[in-house]
Amino acid sequence: MKKTILTLFCVASVLSSAVYADSELPEDNNLNPLYTGVPSLSIAPDARSGSMGDTGAATTPDIYSQYWNPAKYAFMESAVGFGFSYTPWLRSLVEDINLGYVAGYWKFDDYQAVSASFRFFSMGKVTLRTAADGPIHDAHPNEFAVDVAYSRMLSEKFSASVAFRYIRADLGVGGFGTGGETEMYPADAFAADVSAYYRTPITMATGDAILAFGANISNMGNKISYDDITYNYLPTNLKIGGSFDIPFDSYNRLSVNADVNKLLVISRGGKYGDEFGEVSPLSGIFRSFADSSFGEEMKEITWSVGLEYSYNKQFFARVGYFNEHKDKGGRKYFNAGVGFKLNIFQLDAGYVLATTPLNPLDQTLRFSLSFDLFGLRDLMN
Repeated sequence: MKKTILTLFCVASVLSSAVYADSELPEDNNLNPLYTGVPSLSIAPDARSGSMGDTGAATTPDIYSQYWNPAKYAFMESAVGFGFSYTPWLRSLVEDINLGYVAGYWKFDDYQAVSASFRFFSMGKVTLRTAADGPIHDAHPNEFAVDVAYSRMLSEKFSASVAFRYIRADLGVGGFGTGGETEMYPADAFAADVSAYYRTPITMATGDAILAFGANISNMGNKISYDDITYNYLPTNLKIGGSFDIPFDSYNRLSVNADVNKLLVISRGGKYGDEFGEVSPLSGIFRSFADSSFGEEMKEITWSVGLEYSYNKQFFARVGYFNEHKDKGGRKYFNAGVGFKLNIFQLDAGYVLATTPLNPLDQTLRFSLSFDLFGLRDLMN
């Protein structure tokens, strides 16, 4: 079973994160992406934000704020809600990789909320083979995470939140690796998020606009290992965003949103590359801002923009764009989607249209269904 486990790990990581999306290496061969463990944690889980260029740090609060910025839950209008989302992932490459996501919240008074989510990322079936003996084992690698968060309004315009997460990544090999090979097992990790959200109304002739800003540092936790020898950082990420929700009249609104992201992990190709396995996650967060030249650090920043049009808070149309530098992965794609909301539920769908050749994210579909339990109670009464 020569090198099969290592091969599985590499394939799973590439498939789950789609780290490099272009069809070939850059002409100057400067490809230097940031590598992390459990890359599926970076996949946008819901159709709404997934239709707006993967923006969500400061967008208007919704049930899926747990992933983007849990501090937004303190501003939810309804007290209780939950939803689930499904994403068939990398459909242009394979047919059995998918992401399932469930989230919910409870706003138990005017200032505080608790929330939770569960995500399960299945990488389908992978057949492990030796060089000459044919198939020997079918693996079903997967990654999942469960988290809880507490959010509180600190003023009428500002809220903050903290979240705690348990993460498990299983390559599906169950200790395979006898005969002198390194044995590999499911890996566990714990992480925390810290987020903040600010919003203020702005009076306009057509009504009250909403200006908002949000920030979220996610997945701050221990390193993860499958073999107790090699350790990888979690995808610790800094997300900062802004949003401007503009009313045209009492029925029509347009929301303009933008996010920037930076992974807070050191680069294997940076000046701390020789110490990659020795730098602690906390130290790595601070060193990640200065482990390369200024130009290289700027390449590590991804940005995205998105628009959302709503009619009577019932029909939604969305577009967005996501951009990553070619040396850091080269993901560039447009998003589009629609949503429909009734008193008790909302259905959203999103679609990815890649702008680079042979991008494995091309034609990705997301579906989300969410429920307002207070809306159900009011309907029954």
